[in-house]
Amino acid sequence: MPTYLVLGNFTEQGLHKVKDTIKRTEAYAAMAKKCGCTVKESYWLLGQYDMLALVDAPNDAAITSLQLSAGSLGNFRAQTHRAFSASEIEPILQKMAT
Repeated sequence: MPTYLVLGNFTEQGLHKVKDTIKRTEAYAAMAKKCGCTVKESYWLLGQYDMLALVDAPNDAAITSLQLSAGSLGNFRAQTHRAFSASEIEPILQKMAT
């Protein structure tokens, strides 16, 4: 199953109620299940981003559904990136034209 790296930042609304962030992260995991995804790990960060989640999703449509659902709540803005393991990137590299 493809893995996605979700990097997030609190919105003003999310920061205003930052003490609820653990509960919101648990709700995000439950929402992920409804979208056919699984949150493998969640972290809070120092630096450019406030949060990171590793999410398994069956396809781009499922992760997009999750991110739109979560984003519509207004507590964070996220960037979602497809992550490739060594076994996933190897066949891609073998198909390179040069």
